[in-house]
Amino acid sequence: MKTRQKLTYSFLLLTAIIVVANLLSSGLFFRLDFTADSRYTLSSATKSILENIDEPVTITAYFSVDLPPHIAKNRQDFKEMLEEYSAVSGGNIVYEFKNPNENPEIEQEAMQKGIQPFLINVREKDQVKQQKAYMGAQISYGDKEEALPFIPLGGAMEYSLSSSIKKVILQERKSVALLQGHGEPGINAFQQVMQELQVVYDVEPVTLTDTANNLNQYETVLIVAPTDSFPSWHLTQLDAFLKKGGNMLVAINRVGGDLSKAQGYEITTGLETWLEEKGIQVENNFMIDASCGNVMVAQNTGMYRMQSQVMFPYMPVIKNFADHPITKGLESVLLQFASPINYVGDTSVTVTALLKSSDNADTQPPTTFFDVQKQWTKRDFNKNNLVGAALFESKSTTNPMKMVVFGDGNFPVNGEGQSAMQQQADNIHLFVNAIDYLSDDTGLIGLRTKGVTSRPIDELEDGTKAILKYLNFLLPLLLVIGYGVVRAQKRKIKRIKRMQKGFID
Repeated sequence: MKTRQKLTYSFLLLTAIIVVANLLSSGLFFRLDFTADSRYTLSSATKSILENIDEPVTITAYFSVDLPPHIAKNRQDFKEMLEEYSAVSGGNIVYEFKNPNENPEIEQEAMQKGIQPFLINVREKDQVKQQKAYMGAQISYGDKEEALPFIPLGGAMEYSLSSSIKKVILQERKSVALLQGHGEPGINAFQQVMQELQVVYDVEPVTLTDTANNLNQYETVLIVAPTDSFPSWHLTQLDAFLKKGGNMLVAINRVGGDLSKAQGYEITTGLETWLEEKGIQVENNFMIDASCGNVMVAQNTGMYRMQSQVMFPYMPVIKNFADHPITKGLESVLLQFASPINYVGDTSVTVTALLKSSDNADTQPPTTFFDVQKQWTKRDFNKNNLVGAALFESKSTTNPMKMVVFGDGNFPVNGEGQSAMQQQADNIHLFVNAIDYLSDDTGLIGLRTKGVTSRPIDELEDGTKAILKYLNFLLPLLLVIGYGVVRAQKRKIKRIKRMQKGFID
């Protein structure tokens, strides 16, 4: 009887605690995040954006329901993120969810706002059929609107949402100049970069004139992959821009390669001499690295001609990054025909090496022959930590300089027409993060690379692999056995107590 009363009191007390906790937390959002990369914790950049919202931002989420569990989870993650956004913004994030599949009018509304359906495979009664699904959102602020046609999975969700909110609430966009007139790629050759930059920047192609310096209206000047010579008065205008506190990003090719001819060559524009006057030396050499990309090579195998991939050290894969906002969160950047960078100036400039080669690297002169059949060994790589990109910041107030220099001009360029190619995501993140840093940071620099960090087990040492293998196998068994031992011990102690005289349960 007493036991039943104790259970009743405990149940009532627990119910009261839950009710009170729900009432107290109705206006709060709180969760614990134990992930290594804090993927469920809002970044300081997002919090800064949300705390500066002075009028309500309305988010209409168009999500289908009754989706497969791995896709339905995205809806719950997005809802929880909106709850947290609303709490941090002081209620200035207002949201609602609509299901386009339940009403043709809602479906038409979603499509008019730029939310397009996608097809997923659904299994029903041992049959697989395709189902139309929606997973997008519309963001409104005053008379401004921004569509998110598809809500990405994982850490990319926060970047997509925060950048879209930033885009609609931004009062004034900063201007960035893309220098032209020296053989540089045109603005249409930067499709991936422009997709990122257009959130908060106006990027304009600029050709220098001999009548006036037309760079002063820009936060940052981008000089990417020039191939023609710079007239002296163009370099004088660049000097004047820096002296007035302007910032500059230079991605320069000192060497190039023609894979059809399997030859390397030197590139000279005069920009390298201008940089060296500032103590920034971009070597007239290829950086080669055992950590590298592959190229396709045709090989004869008996009667057949096969295409196979071979390592190509002239395309270094950089995985050694500085602990800096520009490179935070990056995992792998692919360079093509890059050159090492050295600083030979005085101590008035602070130098941060952003990208470094692996421990198995070296250099080769520009007039070289690419032997794609060569079997590379460690003896071919006698250098380490060659710098592929660096940040230069002057300590002087009278002669300011804030410049990022890359020893490769092609890593962010997609190209145009049939020769256009997709660059890997971290190449674009690196380039855009550098622009953000130079342009006083838009608040998004910490979000682009936030997400699930790749930790491939193939890159671990054999001993570590063996430990993880046996740990995964034995740990669950040990936990079950341990639980059984503890439970048996408790029951034994309880039996002993019951045998004692005067025991009352």
